[in-house]
Amino acid sequence: MVDDVVLKMAAETAWTVYRLRRPDIDSRDDRRCLLQRHLQRRWEERRSDSEELASLGIAYLDRLPDEEC
Repeated sequence: MVDDVVLKMAAETAWTVYRLRRPDIDSRDDRRCLLQRHLQRRWEERRSDSEELASLGIAYLDRLPDEEC
């Protein structure tokens, strides 16, 4: 249960920051799903707090090419 809360908080934070910097991105964009899967894998590899996961999520989103999403 705690794992779900940490992952959800991290994903929400990363998605919110990303969308603030990229207002042209729709809230239902496919990148959100990619972000959630990425953070889930990172969490499984190494338990992190929500702030670290959010930072990793933002960096991941910034690396995604626009034309593939």
